[in-house]
Amino acid sequence: MTSAAAGTDRPSEEAGTASSMISMTGVNKHFGSLHVLQDIELEIPRGQVVIVVGPSGSGKSTLCRTINRLEPIDTGEIRVDGAVLPAEGRALAHLRADVGMVFQSFNLFAHKTILENVMLGPVKVRKIKKDQARESAMQLLERVGIANQADKYPAQLSGGQQQRVAIARALAMNPKVMLFDEPTSALDPEMVQEVLDVMTSLAKEGMTMVVVTHEMGFARKAGDRVLFMADGRIVEDTEPDTFFTAPESDRAKDFLGKILSH
Repeated sequence: MTSAAAGTDRPSEEAGTASSMISMTGVNKHFGSLHVLQDIELEIPRGQVVIVVGPSGSGKSTLCRTINRLEPIDTGEIRVDGAVLPAEGRALAHLRADVGMVFQSFNLFAHKTILENVMLGPVKVRKIKKDQARESAMQLLERVGIANQADKYPAQLSGGQQQRVAIARALAMNPKVMLFDEPTSALDPEMVQEVLDVMTSLAKEGMTMVVVTHEMGFARKAGDRVLFMADGRIVEDTEPDTFFTAPESDRAKDFLGKILSH
């Protein structure tokens, strides 16, 4: 566990230098009577790529969404880079700026160009000057392979291109962590790889990433670690090769049997 003192909003000196980028301790979450996260204990070191897999309804997306408090938790504690996740207000907005998130849906502003979509956060939240934000945004669009689409609007792009814009937009905030919640599940099959390629390059560059996905090839190639969830619990937490070749639990064996036979 992180060595930061519990019960304080500020990271201690020790916590600030701790190797954990994300720390979850005793996290529980209910939706009504449904216990969707059960006693989650998780440490993610900085620079690690963690792949979260499991059957539908296992709590994967909820786990992802609690890390930047899109879903509040009932009990427990979540820390990002040593600091306790704030409940609300300016401190939460500041932390969210450090935690990039890419969803199934691209959530781009339809009335703004691709370039304007990527520039918006740095200008509005980080208070970066427009010229600097534009230059940085163009570099990011180049990085995700769509700089030539900068002046187009989202509706003029394919789903795969829009998702790459969404990744560039999250990266524009210079986040400490990137969360991906099934980023390819809404895409046509031929567009999936172009998004996974961008994510793979991010992983190689040392970005701390939590990726909820059904893309097992990506999990095996880009992940440092696989979390298998079932019924709101982390059932297995291991290296990709071990998970795919020698899963320990019957739930994981059953899941892999179904998903890998397609």
